[in-house]
Amino acid sequence: MLPWRSWWRRWFGSRSERAAAAFLRRIGYRLVARNVRNRAGELDLIALDGQTVVFVEVRSTEQESVLEPGESIDPRKQEKLTRAALAWLKEKQLLDHPARFDAVLVAWPAQASEPQIVHVRQAFEAVGRGQMYR
Repeated sequence: MLPWRSWWRRWFGSRSERAAAAFLRRIGYRLVARNVRNRAGELDLIALDGQTVVFVEVRSTEQESVLEPGESIDPRKQEKLTRAALAWLKEKQLLDHPARFDAVLVAWPAQASEPQIVHVRQAFEAVGRGQMYR
């Protein structure tokens, strides 16, 4: 990948995560953490919806179709997110709390003044080893 492209992807991803975080705050979620990395992987956003810990995967595009980026949250990605979430819950001693996975899909079409945002509650169930620790 070209160096400028790598920089642009990081900037675009960060911009989308900020938009997703602002959206979640507007609908009443309390943000706990951003860009959490552990041995199991990376979690874009972690929030609280009442007493439920919500692991939020943010996907974005420059295209018109806001739903298209969500297709990349395939079973392999879901398993990686499950492992990372479980590691975070263990580290914070929160295994007894309810948790779920949401997705926030962000589209930044060229002609739009604001991004289009779609929030998918309970985007997928925990998969792989450890799913019984929800």
